[in-house]
Amino acid sequence: MAESSRTSTPETPALTQLVQANSATRALNILGDRWTLMILYLAFQRVRRFDEFQGKIGLARSLLIDRLRRLQAAGILEKIRYQERPARDEYHLSEMGRDLYSLALMIIRWEKRWFYDPANPAHRLRHKCGQDFTPEFRCGHCGELVSARDVYAETGPGAGFEPSPPPRAQRRSIVPAGTLNQGNPMLDRAFQVLGDRWTSHVIASAFMGRRRFNDFQAALGVAPNILSDRLSRLVDLGVLRRELYQQRPDRWEYRLTDEGRDLYPLIAELNRWGDRWLAGDKGPPLITYHRACGHVLVSKVTCDHCHDEVTAFNVTPGQG
Repeated sequence: MAESSRTSTPETPALTQLVQANSATRALNILGDRWTLMILYLAFQRVRRFDEFQGKIGLARSLLIDRLRRLQAAGILEKIRYQERPARDEYHLSEMGRDLYSLALMIIRWEKRWFYDPANPAHRLRHKCGQDFTPEFRCGHCGELVSARDVYAETGPGAGFEPSPPPRAQRRSIVPAGTLNQGNPMLDRAFQVLGDRWTSHVIASAFMGRRRFNDFQAALGVAPNILSDRLSRLVDLGVLRRELYQQRPDRWEYRLTDEGRDLYPLIAELNRWGDRWLAGDKGPPLITYHRACGHVLVSKVTCDHCHDEVTAFNVTPGQG
């Protein structure tokens, strides 16, 4: 158990407080919702119409309308009229939405490395070179592979503090495994990691070097019961491990496992996307450097066979 006792009572977030500005956190405040991720997953499969989304997700009409509106308000989806009588609209990914493709590839990368399933079409994406490939995360300057240990960050022009995210109306977006994943275990694991904003916030914060309960709480502005629950979940998922650093009373540190550290490209892409679309006039809060070449990290997603760049336009979906 974490230091704060877990409880089954509804989650009551702490009073609004100032937290450190962070682009990955801003991105997760938009994307860290299971329903939102499912809509985006289908949008990348070229699902565009309301009835199609509802039929594939099985989501109540009011909730689907709410999530589509949120994605429109964020600028990720665009509503386009395709019929006048009666009026009918489609939901298309904007440039901002299409820019999430590399994030989706980093989810697939992590999945293939730790939970490879030859029956999963997402694990058999084919690059233009003709090979089924695993996405690679590389430095755009020197071309080398990049992991969490290969980078360091310095304060950027947008550094500072901002209000912690407001509470959401629902209790939490974690639901029983397998209920929303269309029979796809990959989606369920992705939802476990990204589909609840506090879970993903904790992971991102762990990559900033935070290990202790009070450090996570201060950085995220999260209520103790929520933090205790999410830390326990991430230990159960194998993303974090607990290490005792004090006795009487027992106090624990939460460190990334090998599996957890391998999520770095996913967090880095969240940060890149947040820097590009959510940083505003001030600029990025943090600037990440690649140790090997000394340049600011500009990520490049490549094919592990030909090492050419991978985009949504040169990939063929797997069959089956």
